[in-house]
Amino acid sequence: MATDMSEAIHQLIQDRGMSEELVLRTIEDTLLAAYKRKFGNADNAIVRFNDTNTGVSIYAQKKVVDGVYDPVSEIDLEEARTLNPEADIDDELLIEVDPKDFDRISVQSAKQTAKQSIREITKDSLYSEYIDKVGEIIIGYYQRERNGTIYVDLGKLEGILPKKLQSPREVYHVNDRIKALITEVNKTPAGLQVVLSRTHTDFVRAIFELEVPEVYDKTVEIHKIVREAGYRTKLAVYSNRDDVDPVGACVGLKGVRIQAVIRELEGEKIDILKYDPDPRRFIKNALSPAEVREVILLDESKHQALAVVGDTQLSLAIGKQGLNVRLANRLVDWNIDVKTDAQFGEMDIASESRRAVSELFGDAEGYGEELSRISELPGVDAQVAAALLENDIDFIEDFLALSEEETAALKGITAEQVSALRLLIEEFVEVVEEEAGEEYEEGAPEEAGEEAEGFAETSPAPAGEDEEAGLAVEAEEYDCPECGAKITVDMTNCPNCGIGLSFEFEDE
Repeated sequence: MATDMSEAIHQLIQDRGMSEELVLRTIEDTLLAAYKRKFGNADNAIVRFNDTNTGVSIYAQKKVVDGVYDPVSEIDLEEARTLNPEADIDDELLIEVDPKDFDRISVQSAKQTAKQSIREITKDSLYSEYIDKVGEIIIGYYQRERNGTIYVDLGKLEGILPKKLQSPREVYHVNDRIKALITEVNKTPAGLQVVLSRTHTDFVRAIFELEVPEVYDKTVEIHKIVREAGYRTKLAVYSNRDDVDPVGACVGLKGVRIQAVIRELEGEKIDILKYDPDPRRFIKNALSPAEVREVILLDESKHQALAVVGDTQLSLAIGKQGLNVRLANRLVDWNIDVKTDAQFGEMDIASESRRAVSELFGDAEGYGEELSRISELPGVDAQVAAALLENDIDFIEDFLALSEEETAALKGITAEQVSALRLLIEEFVEVVEEEAGEEYEEGAPEEAGEEAEGFAETSPAPAGEDEEAGLAVEAEEYDCPECGAKITVDMTNCPNCGIGLSFEFEDE
């Protein structure tokens, strides 16, 4: 019996990871549960282990009385003296109970209690172990997959790798080795749940700590990481020592270190750049691998900046589907507008400054009127603006002048994107149609009365119907210098006093 119990305790400690103290407590709870099921309560039950913890006994503590009313907690004096000749009234005796006397139902109840206790103890023990590992990398093996979620064998328990936390370029098979980041540890009715991730930015950080000793010992620190899992990662680093190049340390000799990280990320592109507290230099670095000629801070309070690149560097700076500039925006926390040298030469920086001031003081209407380029529209899709630019369409008016056939023929832009752009223009741009007016060459109107002199080129059209525009033009009225009556520029004599009239206008 003692040998069997010793082996059972040893097996629980080894298989379940339980301490000896917890195992002994579980055995005690099991015996007390069986006693309670047998006798109704366990208030007077006492469990004791021997000195080597290889044997256990359960006792019923009973009071010696001269007339038994409760046989569970009382014992008659005569019966007590058969166990202890010196027993007397009101004494308390410990009477050993043989576990073999427990009926089947009591044993079953104790067994269920033991299983529940072991399950709870195991869950608490594993939770304490894994909650301290959140943010660390763990290695497991592909076990099975259900609805896109991969179940990973971690040894003591099973982890889950949800579909949304898997890199889109990675494919797994049964028994494949998986390295992932522990992001969550949760207690559930079914057991402990360990959530893994291969898309989190901290996964990249942990990989660099494993591959780059300078990052692990904080000689080189990672300022920030941004990532589109499976496509591209950008991380800004800086050194705490002047003699250590942070970018070189992360790349390694002949790129050995960075190649190890790329292999772990299944070929994902990684841009390592130097962090700089100067936003101009930081933005310039963030747009790598493109070469930036100049960075202009348009509005520091709103973190709006303009990056000027060479004509051949525009597509590289923007990246496929705008990925490079989008990651750069997130990395530096600035809204970056990328222009070529030619586009920058056409820009009115003073106008940009006025617009920034207009926005600052809430003059949204004035701001909207100054918009001219598609890329300046608030909230415009960078991919759409780049696609239109490739079609030689930079200005809003050029886009609005396109016919439906010409719009449908645009390359790299869908009909839905065209519709969305038109709605955006309607929201932020006020389109004004100018009325057509007839211009007159310098000369005199019809001769009647006194000769008119110096009739200006920009004088208003005469009252009546404008034949070219087909629109009614209202004549401008003046006061007669002689009698004060109302006159118009088409009159040669005052209708009131008959004086001859001539009109002369100065160019504005």
